[in-house]
Amino acid sequence: MPHDRARPQRPVRPKATARSAVFLAAGVLALPALAGCGADDETSTPAAAQDVAPAARDLVADGGTVKWAVDALPETFNTFQSDADDATSRVAGAVLPSLFRLDAQGRVQRNPDFLETAKVVEREPKQVVLYKLNQQAVWSDGREIGADDFAAQWRALSGKDSAYWTARNAGYDRIEKIERGANNLEVRVTFAQPYADWRSLFSPLYPKEVMGTPDSFNDGARTRLKVTAGPFALKDVDRGAHEVTLRRSPRWWGSPAKLDALVLREVPRERRAAALAAGKVDLADVDADEAGRIALAARDQGDRGPLAHGPGARRTPADALRSWAVAHGTDEEAAAVEQEARERTDKAVARYADEQAGLRGYTVRKSLEPAYTQLALNGAEGPLADDRVRRAVARALNRTELAETVLKPLGLPATPVGSHLALAGQDAYADNSGALGDQDTAEARALLADAGWTPGGPLQEKIKKKDEDKKENAAGSEADARDEDADDGTYIVGEDDQKPGDSGTSVLAPAPAAAFQQAVLARQADALTARRDADKEQRKDPGAPAKKHARKHAEKHTEKHARGGAPGAYAPKGTAAPKAGKGAGGPLAKDGKPLTLRFVLPSGDGSQALRGVADRISRMLERIGVRTEIAKVADESYFKDHIASGQYDLALYSWPASAFPATDARPIFAKPVPAADGSLNVEQNYTRVGTDHIDQLFDQALAELDEGEMRSLVKKADARIWAAAGSIPLYQRPQLVAARPNLANAGAFGFATPLYEDMGYRKPGAKPAESPSRG
Repeated sequence: MPHDRARPQRPVRPKATARSAVFLAAGVLALPALAGCGADDETSTPAAAQDVAPAARDLVADGGTVKWAVDALPETFNTFQSDADDATSRVAGAVLPSLFRLDAQGRVQRNPDFLETAKVVEREPKQVVLYKLNQQAVWSDGREIGADDFAAQWRALSGKDSAYWTARNAGYDRIEKIERGANNLEVRVTFAQPYADWRSLFSPLYPKEVMGTPDSFNDGARTRLKVTAGPFALKDVDRGAHEVTLRRSPRWWGSPAKLDALVLREVPRERRAAALAAGKVDLADVDADEAGRIALAARDQGDRGPLAHGPGARRTPADALRSWAVAHGTDEEAAAVEQEARERTDKAVARYADEQAGLRGYTVRKSLEPAYTQLALNGAEGPLADDRVRRAVARALNRTELAETVLKPLGLPATPVGSHLALAGQDAYADNSGALGDQDTAEARALLADAGWTPGGPLQEKIKKKDEDKKENAAGSEADARDEDADDGTYIVGEDDQKPGDSGTSVLAPAPAAAFQQAVLARQADALTARRDADKEQRKDPGAPAKKHARKHAEKHTEKHARGGAPGAYAPKGTAAPKAGKGAGGPLAKDGKPLTLRFVLPSGDGSQALRGVADRISRMLERIGVRTEIAKVADESYFKDHIASGQYDLALYSWPASAFPATDARPIFAKPVPAADGSLNVEQNYTRVGTDHIDQLFDQALAELDEGEMRSLVKKADARIWAAAGSIPLYQRPQLVAARPNLANAGAFGFATPLYEDMGYRKPGAKPAESPSRG
């Protein structure tokens, strides 16, 4: 199970809205040379390999049942409805067609069980995609999968008929028509607007019996799927027993499923360890504590005597002697209370020991989940509405330390995530964090000072003093202190470390300073992607004059940096940072108000690791004079009542990675716009931070059919998102899965789509294949 549960639902791909772009003015500060701009950006590998105990099909026995734990049974089997969840997707993946699936690197691959080919056959005057379906592909009622199913799904999800209660329509709203090709196994899809992410469509594909009418769409697939097409079929939904049973499909034309049945069993997170110990499930996501218990159970196997961990380990010999004395003492009331406590402890020890014995029947498979945890900064109002304050918060963070806090104890790679839009291994991944800069406490303090937040500034209660003489004395003392500091070694960002080429001009006024910094960051983000593009073109054709010119233009940015400039988000020259050795000088204040940020966190037992990360972030912010006010709220209200409604300053939550970031990530980072009723339409941008240029880059990427250019636009958008500092990616989430040791081709899948037909139990004597080493 993921270490934290604070994750919103997968983006719903709402309708895109075209917005004009506003380009920021060029700054006058030299730009830094940015790391990660060369060949390594073109290809990457996942930070951790999947861990599924791979085995060839001939080593997997036929038959058997796998009981797979889910948090809750699905409310609907229609993945396009708003209450669809992970269990819905799990069923759909096993029983319905998916034209494309993801490999272990998170890259889109054609599914040969359903598709012979799929490609763009026309670009002008309009984009046309031709699908050639597998000739054996049929629904479970014997009917061929064909153009009628594609057309029904398009009409249901196009957004043109409000009678269909759909949660998402992105991509389908760009289709103009669907028609048969040479036969019913050829499907021609014509787009009214170019759509780069056309491979995201029709996966899963539902039969026309589900998509054909609003009634069948809204209600027909909520509790049953009469017609399916996959290695399994939906056999039974028993809500009393909290189980959904999938049976091997006799109409499946591909490699037959190894298992007789796959049972999804509802097991709440807090009862996961007990269910594993009792043998009620064979495969289950677990958290770090449960994974640790499984490891301890394997270590203790064969040992005799009391366990050295768990409830019994908390009692020292002195505690036991003291407890015995009280329980057998002359004070009858105290003795009764102590005896009851001893009985409770003894029961807890026995229950824990029994569970540990049961947990010996499992192993933990671990990888990194295709999702990342981020620090969200609410830019709608308050101090974080000032982008200088957001950037200061970002520059205060040691992201490597935060990643190590969560991942290192689990033996997983602790590399900070460098992109908002993709993860290492995916085609669109590039580390664009250089657009904002690495941790720099002095620079963070200087940014805050430029925004008007000063150490030891007057607080509200002090301003209310009635003694005018004291006020004048205090004001005079502060003025004297400022005059004195002017020549006593105060560090002035960009002034005390003059570089060749600096003009010596200081930008001090808040409004020009903010525009100045925005311009610098805009150029910095552009430089990051310009150098990458130039290197890419140089590798393709080193002798082309135009490409040489592009490389020369990118190198010009680097040459400017060689003449000087601190990396990352700048405070203007003339901005004073606190004196060396004196820290932030205590809490910061402005206009009589302290700089305090409300940090909202979930309070549930499953969020301990998340709260540990928050504690470290709070300490990092304290070093720059920013105080945090921790607010722990109930898990069930955390997202709806606080994150989505904007009732927070800082928060930690996660987004899943997508193979189609131009489509799926756009609503997460779209610039909020006023709605007709006067409210702010934020889509899924819960930080309320966005720019017209970011929106334009997403729109361009969506319409770009050249895959290389589309990925380049996505990377440029990510660099701009970093520069806006609305959210700071921290680390990829751990994926820990408890599994039976002889269960093959199942576990921590990482990016990859599970191959349900290959899951099963190894034959007796068959050895597991070597798992790839974790990168």
